[in-house]
Parts: sequence; structure tokens; C-alpha cells
Amino acid sequence: MFSILRPYIFSLDPEVAHDLAIKSLKANFLPKSFFDVAEEEMLETKLFNKKLPNPIGLAAGFDKSAEVYNSLFKFGFGFIEVGTVTPKRQLGNPKPRIFRLEKDKALINRLGFNNHGSEIIFKRISENQPDGFLGINIGPNKDTRNKEEDYFTCLSRVSVDADYITINISSPNTEGLRNFHNQEEMKKLLVGLNKIKKEKKIKLPIAIKISPDIYEKDIERIVELVKSQKIQGIIVSNTTDNNRENLSDMKKNEAGGLSGQPLKNLSTDLVKKFYKETKGEVKIIGVGGVDSGESAFEKITAGADAVQLYTGMVYKGPGVVKEIKKELISILKKENLENISEAVGINAWPLYKQELYSTRKNYV
Repeated sequence: MFSILRPYIFSLDPEVAHDLAIKSLKANFLPKSFFDVAEEEMLETKLFNKKLPNPIGLAAGFDKSAEVYNSLFKFGFGFIEVGTVTPKRQLGNPKPRIFRLEKDKALINRLGFNNHGSEIIFKRISENQPDGFLGINIGPNKDTRNKEEDYFTCLSRVSVDADYITINISSPNTEGLRNFHNQEEMKKLLVGLNKIKKEKKIKLPIAIKISPDIYEKDIERIVELVKSQKIQGIIVSNTTDNNRENLSDMKKNEAGGLSGQPLKNLSTDLVKKFYKETKGEVKIIGVGGVDSGESAFEKITAGADAVQLYTGMVYKGPGVVKEIKKELISILKKENLENISEAVGINAWPLYKQELYSTRKNYV
């Protein structure tokens, strides 16, 4: 179906097409059974001590104002992340601000956290109980004088209707946001978030979403802070504002964050490095270039407990989730693995775990 509609969809401005998708999803007409996959129990896993039907998630940025997450669950996602949510309503950057790079199977966006604001969005979620595992991505308003306080405001307003909170410190489209990767600023932010959690008795796990454009020396420092402040997850990674030199599309030099296939290897390599540094003690969600069972498996074996996609769905349609799950199940059978959780980190662990995996694989 999507292959038939795609030429028409791609003839539209990308943001117009996205807005039409949101309006269509509000109708909520598709039966969940349409996207069911046989033997999906092989993909059951856990994230933040809660059971997921599968490790395939939708990244933040699609359902920015939490309008259609229950319709999106019907596509077969194991979890969905809404946002980025800011304290106040925000229109975002001037249009045009999304660009398809069709030759590169990529997107560039400079949306700028356009959303309906935290009060409206959190009320919407409380009135529409999620049908699955829901994350909320939060960030600061563009015109704020104190970005830290904006994170604290959003966190303090969060209800218990979510399953985790993501702290977005890595969008390239909000000036100064990536300064929170600096040691002192990150520490101050994480300490403040934990203080809010304690004061408000918030039990939700927190994940921090990092940039792919960090230096290798930053990884150890980030992991040290994450562990010391008891942050439960790291999302690797956001879009990149570098890595344009090998792109083919004429729109490659548009300002904004690049996502999709050009980000795949960079983010997978970063997942592996974070996994090795955390020794598997912090949950990792891998993002960037996931559009097939193979690309999802690459991130999982690099150390991701779960993965997220967005650009892959733009290019392949909602059926990509079912396709990924079917392919993952085939890969697990081929590798003689009973469950997806057994594959986490097998290409990043020290040699002894790889030997255990090889022994299991060869045992029939």
C-alpha cells in the first residue's frame, strides 16, 4: 500500500506530508492485527525493568505533541517516545525546515522543538492512557533565559502515565543545547533533575539523549556522570550536523540535523563504545539508520537493549516495523538464539562472551 502512495506523498512538502499523516492517524481506523507477527515472543525484552513486546521503538520527533501515540502502537512498535516537549508552547523555526535527501535515504530537519507545550501535552496523555510503553522527551524553550530550569519545569509537571523520561541535550537546532555535554553543565543538570525527582517523588527512570558528534574522550566522562547520578539510560544518538561530505543529494548542505542511513554506522559505533564503557550496566537505546532487521540487529549486537527509528518509516512506511520484526526473528533462528535479549552486546563484549555465544551457536 505505501509503495503505491509514496510517489504522491513524496510530491508534497515533507512537513505537509507529516501533518497529513498525523491527521490520518487521529482517525485510528487500522486494526492492530494487521501488523501482527508470528513468533513475536522471540522479541520480548525488558527496558527499565518493564516488559516490552519487542525492542523496536519510534523515536521522538514524529508525535511531537502526543496526539497519536495509541494509533502508532497499532503499527507494532514495542515502545514510543513523544516530544520533544518544552514548558511553553513553541512554533519552532521558520519554514521550510524539513528536507528529504532521497538519494541518501536521509532527512535534514531544523524544526526547533515545535510542540503544544507541557501543560497541554501532559493533560492530553493523562486523558488518553497509553496502550503501550511510552517515553516523554523533554527540552527547553528557545527563548528561555535558563535552560536548566526548563528541564526542571517539564520534569516536575510529568504525570505517572509515562514509563520513562528522556532529557534531550543533543538537538543541533536549539542554540547552546549541546553545551550540556560539558562535564560541569551536565553534572549540574543531572543533580538538579534528581533533586526534582526526590522532591516530587517521581519514580520514572531517566534517559539522556546524546549527540553523535562527541569526541571519544567524552564517552568515559559522560558514563561516569550517568552512573554517579544513577541515570538509567543513554539514547545513542540524536541527529548529526556533520558528516555531509559523502552525501549525493543537492540539499545536503541545508542547515539542521541529519538522520537516516548516513548516521547508521556512526551511531552503531557509538553504541558499541558506550556499551563497553558502561559494561552493560546502563540501558542503551540505539538510534540512527534503523530501517531493517539487519540494521536493528547490528545495533543490538553492538550493545543496544532497544532501538528507535523515524527516518526509516518516512521512506518505507508504517509496514517497516512488521518487516523489521519478521527479519529479526529470522536472524535469531539463523543464529540459534532463542530471544533477542541474548544478542545484546555480543559484538562488543570481551572475548569470553563471544566464545560463549559461538559455543551456543554451534551447539545443535
